[in-house]
Amino acid sequence: MMKLKTTILLGAGLSTALACASAFSGKVFSGYTVLQQSTKEIQDDDFLNLGMEAVAKGAKLFSAQGKNDKSCATCHGENGKKLDPKRIAQYPVLDAKTKRPITLQQRIIDEWATQLGNAPLKYESGDAVALETFVRNLARGQVVNVQTDGAMAPFIEQGKALFEARVGHLNMACNLCHDRHPGQKLRAQTLSQGQTNGFPTYRLANSKVIGTQTRINQCFKSVRAEKQPVGSEAFALMELYMNAHGNGLKIETPAVRF
Repeated sequence: MMKLKTTILLGAGLSTALACASAFSGKVFSGYTVLQQSTKEIQDDDFLNLGMEAVAKGAKLFSAQGKNDKSCATCHGENGKKLDPKRIAQYPVLDAKTKRPITLQQRIIDEWATQLGNAPLKYESGDAVALETFVRNLARGQVVNVQTDGAMAPFIEQGKALFEARVGHLNMACNLCHDRHPGQKLRAQTLSQGQTNGFPTYRLANSKVIGTQTRINQCFKSVRAEKQPVGSEAFALMELYMNAHGNGLKIETPAVRF
């Protein structure tokens, strides 16, 4: 069966595209780097950054009493002051019970039910994303530092394989855009490395804050691939690899992206 060929549309011409590719080659960079200045200004100003609404919502949920009259703040302190920002920057981490990677949002969902007696939140639901945004915002400015060695190494490799797997009618893989062509134009957008250091992020195209796994599904839709269930093991592995791929970048949550 003939495979579909993919084309990167170079809005500024081939020479400019090659220059961009050369400038970003071998470097790990945040999606902030390729934003228009007007979008950077929105992200940089907490009064303009609409993602801060999710932070405020998450803060209220964090202090809200659960079914057992406890709140997240009962253990983690008012406004999460007992949470270690460096630990937040390490997620996904190996779960002590399952010995498998667990994302920050999944950890929050688990504790929401087991520690507070609440009904489990749906993965990527509004409340779950708000809580994750609030907690990760506490680590804003911290350096992403996901474990990549030891027991985590085979899971990183599984996530990498999924990141490089071709899917959809366009026979595309995440790495074909984000590893091979960062800095170049794909239609009206400048391609980033697909880094997750700003997630959950306020996406202007959606007019709301979204999590990493929702964004992956949006990319799947773009290449005409079947939507996958958020919160799945496969997506947890992809998020693990993507977060680890951004080790060394500073957390920007909530970032603003187009």
